[in-house]
Amino acid sequence: QVQLVESGGGLVRTGDSLRLSCAASGSMFRINVMGWYRQAPGKQRELVATVTSGASTNFADSVKGRFTISRDNAKNTVVLLMDSLKPEDTAVYYCYALLVELFPSRTRDVWGQGTLVTVSS
Repeated sequence: QVQLVESGGGLVRTGDSLRLSCAASGSMFRINVMGWYRQAPGKQRELVATVTSGASTNFADSVKGRFTISRDNAKNTVVLLMDSLKPEDTAVYYCYALLVELFPSRTRDVWGQGTLVTVSS
């Protein structure tokens, strides 16, 4: 069973930086995509950033230029560096992975438990 464990959330001030980390553990064949989604109170979960095994990245427009995502394929880890944080970045951040499994042959979404990021004004 694959688990994603996040760390690094917390309370910061506007303009501060924060680093979120996520590590995947368990039996898996390959992880195609890793990334981060977030959910603010009263809102739907939304994409923040993803990175493929080939290092292609995708960012939400709201975080472009402020957030950076990186991945270590050998360690199955992903890191989100968040700079110039704003109050509207306040949300629970969820680590995400798109797994490739062999038996049965399929792809599967896996989510972490979430870590709270609060940005005060």
